[in-house]
Amino acid sequence: QVQLVESGGGLVQAGGSLRLSCAASGSIFSINLMGWYRQAQGKQRELVATITSGGMTNYADSAKGRFTISRDNAKNTAYLQMNRLKPEDTAVYYCKVITRGIVYWGKGTLVTVSS
Repeated sequence: QVQLVESGGGLVQAGGSLRLSCAASGSIFSINLMGWYRQAQGKQRELVATITSGGMTNYADSAKGRFTISRDNAKNTAYLQMNRLKPEDTAVYYCKVITRGIVYWGKGTLVTVSS
């Protein structure tokens, strides 16, 4: 089993920044992919950004130029630096990890951006 703990969410004004962290622990052999998804109230969960073990990144169009995903393989931790936040970024942000072909999700951290 793999446990994921997200942190860093909170309330921020539009234009501000937040940094989310996702720490993975448990039966980890190697993590192929780490990523962040988000789900706004009444909407489906959507991709924000992903990063492979080799450092290749993928971003949603809404995140490009404002968000940066990174990871520390030694710590099995992924980060999401979010800058120039907008009210439409308000959502629960979930960490996703794929290891040995199994997908794990964190419980989510709430990000609220006030206008």
